[in-house]
Amino acid sequence: MSFHSMWAELLPVGRGSASGGYRRFAWTGADADCRAWFREQARARGLTYETDRNGNQWAWHGDPAAGNAVVTGSHLDSVPDGGAFDGPLGVVSAFAALDELRGRGARLGRPVGIVNFGDEEGARFGLACVGSRLTAGALTVEQAHRLTDGDGITLPQAMEQAGHDPDAIGPDPERLSRIGAFVELHVEQGRALDLSGDRIGLASAIWPHGRWRFDFRGEANHAGTTRLADRRDPMLSYAETVLAARREAELAGAVATFGKIAVEPNGVNAIPSLVRGWLDSRAADQESLDAVVAGVEKAAREHAAAQGAELDVTRESFTPVVEFDHALRDELARILGTDTDLRVPVLGTGAGHDAGILSGRVPTAMLFVRNPTGVSHSPAEYAAEDDCVAGVTALADVLEGLACT
Repeated sequence: MSFHSMWAELLPVGRGSASGGYRRFAWTGADADCRAWFREQARARGLTYETDRNGNQWAWHGDPAAGNAVVTGSHLDSVPDGGAFDGPLGVVSAFAALDELRGRGARLGRPVGIVNFGDEEGARFGLACVGSRLTAGALTVEQAHRLTDGDGITLPQAMEQAGHDPDAIGPDPERLSRIGAFVELHVEQGRALDLSGDRIGLASAIWPHGRWRFDFRGEANHAGTTRLADRRDPMLSYAETVLAARREAELAGAVATFGKIAVEPNGVNAIPSLVRGWLDSRAADQESLDAVVAGVEKAAREHAAAQGAELDVTRESFTPVVEFDHALRDELARILGTDTDLRVPVLGTGAGHDAGILSGRVPTAMLFVRNPTGVSHSPAEYAAEDDCVAGVTALADVLEGLACT
C-alpha cells in the first residue's frame, strides 16, 4: 500500500466536520479506530503485531528478541482540533519506508520495529507522552493512576473501558533494552526548513519546557450590582498575567502561552470565584526558561494582590533540555549525505516528542519534514505531498543504513 493510499485511509478518522481538525483523544472511539488502522497495516504486511503493557502498539519485521533493533514511528492521537500531520506523518511514513525497503530488496540484518505511542499529546488527561513516559519509567504507576480527564474519568477507568488492563501498566526496561536506535520522523512545527529551502532536517535538541497551573481565587458576585471598587475579580489578575507572560517571553527570546482556562462559576452575569489558567513555556536553555516562569509568577502575584485575589501556582509537568544522541545524529547525516545532493540542516525544536522521552534510555534521533506555513496544532497544519514522499525516502535510507550494517 502506498503512502498516498494509507494517508487517504487514515485522514477521515476522528476529523470534526465543523472545524476540520482532529479529536483523536486517548482511549476514545477515534483512538480505537486509529489503533485498528495500525493493526491492519501490520497484518497486511505480515509483521508481528503486539500491544505492550502501556497500550503502545508495535509492528515488527524480524524478531525483536534478537535485540539491537532499529525502531521508527510516532503517535496517532491529536490535540483538540489538531492537524493531520503531527504524529500520523511519522507512523504512515514508517510503514511506507518499510515498503520501500522491501521494494529495493534490502537485506535487513537487524530487527526493524514500527511503533504508535499512546497519548502523546496529553489532550485528555493533561500530561503529554503518557505511553512513552510509562515505558521509560518517567511516570510512575501511582502518578498515572491519579490522572483524570475533564469529566472526572481516571486513566485506569478509561483504559479499562477501552479493553486494556490498567493494572499492567508500568516501566518496560526489557522492551527498551531490545532497541538499538529509535528514529522519529515528524512534520516540522515551525518554518526553519521553509526559510532555508530544505525538505528534510535533523533535530539537535528539544528545548526545556513545562506546564504550570495558575489558580486565581476571588469572590463570586453579581456582575450587574457589585461596584467595581467592591470586587475581588480573579479574571483581571489572570488577564494581566497573560500579558506578562508575553512580555517575559519576548525579553528572554523564549515562548510562553496561556492556552487553556477554566472559570467558576462560568456565568455571563457572574464575577468569577476561580480562574484557572495553564501556562506552557519553552526556551532554548534552562536559565531562560527559569527567568520566564519566575517573571510570570512574580507578575501574577502582584496583580492578584492588587485585586484582592489569592494565587496558587503548581508545576504540573517539566522536561529538561534533551540533547539527541550525537553519534546517531551524525550517522544519519552521513547516510543522508551519501551519493545524494540532499542538504540536511540541524535544528532545535521547542516541541516535545516521544523521542525526547526515550532519549535517556536508548539512542534517539529525529527527522523533520518541511512545513511551509509553520502552523501546527491546528487544522491548517500542512506538508506538501512531494515533501512527505521525500521524508519517506529519507527514512527508508536511514533504516537501510542502520539496519543493513
